[in-house]
Amino acid sequence: MSTFTTRTHISRRAMLRCAGVALGLPLLDAMTPAFAAALPEKRRAKRFFGMSLSLGLHNPNLVPEGAGRDYKPSRYLAGIQDIREDFTIISGSSHPGVSGGHTAEGSIFSACPNARGSTSRNTVSLDQFMAKQLGHETRFPSLVLNTNSQTSPSYTENGSMIPAENNAMRLFTRLFVDDTPAEQTRQAELIRQGRSIMDVVGGEAKALQRELGAADRDKLDAWFTGVRDLEQRLAANESWTHRPKPRVKMQPPVRVPRDNEVVVERIFLDIVHLALATDNTRFVTLHVAGNGVQGIEGVDENYHSLSHHGLDAAKLKQLAIVEQGVINEWAAFLRKLKADQLLDETMVLLTSNLGNASSHDNKNMPVLFAGGGFKHGQHLAFDQGDNYPLPNLYLTALNRLGLNERRFSTSTGAMKGLAVA
Repeated sequence: MSTFTTRTHISRRAMLRCAGVALGLPLLDAMTPAFAAALPEKRRAKRFFGMSLSLGLHNPNLVPEGAGRDYKPSRYLAGIQDIREDFTIISGSSHPGVSGGHTAEGSIFSACPNARGSTSRNTVSLDQFMAKQLGHETRFPSLVLNTNSQTSPSYTENGSMIPAENNAMRLFTRLFVDDTPAEQTRQAELIRQGRSIMDVVGGEAKALQRELGAADRDKLDAWFTGVRDLEQRLAANESWTHRPKPRVKMQPPVRVPRDNEVVVERIFLDIVHLALATDNTRFVTLHVAGNGVQGIEGVDENYHSLSHHGLDAAKLKQLAIVEQGVINEWAAFLRKLKADQLLDETMVLLTSNLGNASSHDNKNMPVLFAGGGFKHGQHLAFDQGDNYPLPNLYLTALNRLGLNERRFSTSTGAMKGLAVA
């Protein structure tokens, strides 16, 4: 019995030491996912950008009349018809088994069933699944961003939320301003220290293997493989430490107005556009948390109150001003990607866990999907009562990157009606 207790103690101690290294490198899971096997060079879609809205969109103003290519533009889409052929509207879809109103934010990109009161742990989000397989090709394998706080719908394979970068000035510096020689040296040393500790932990694990039975040896071998993966991530970080960062014409943001959500969104989207255009990264999520909106003309209530409108006409009028601004900035982002000839190689998703923020309903999620080399210019209208599984779109996105997955979360197959151009 005492031998068993000792073995358990060593295993836990080793795991804690490994975790300590991860905590010592901020956003390590987000910034340096594991290496992947080589994939075909000619895959057309190379990037993914997911933008999620904490407070949803008012569906009557978003969902158009009619289905297919002959749909009549809704209020929110009427002003962006110049790029009609570049995006698809998807209605009547949601994540199976996901409910709980605002608490379902963690499932936006993971689609992990997570009903209110459930104790189930989250699963890997779409962006991080992509980054794990392909993220090693760029300086930043992924970026996880938030317009206000550090919460995010981006999760690692073990169900841990990745803290978001919420400071636009800091983000710009991180992407485009070279570190000082002293800072480069410090970062390299931190990485080397981490790799050294990995060697120690790995040595302990190998020594412990000799004392265990076959089943436990298999478990420990799987854990040891994870340690080696972390070493590879550290090595990838080190290789970028002394390389110069790309130069851009955009001036660093000096002041980010917290009373105008639309302007904050614009600033972050400008930086994301440059990050993709310079190939600094290929996988990005931006969570629009619902900052102040009283800096927007015609709006004098807070965003959260407006989203819980209860069909009050005055609230809906103000909410429409805010949400139209959000849609317009998203469309402007698409136009920039298109002008740089990046849109066909970049899948861009706009969605929210809330289909109806006023009633905290997670069904009928708002979904706009653009780029990626698909045939767009259509409205895919599914059953508003019996929703189509949105994870099918996620599976299609993975396949478009060249990842031949058969399933993602609760998907049932490829997205119906979405074909490659």
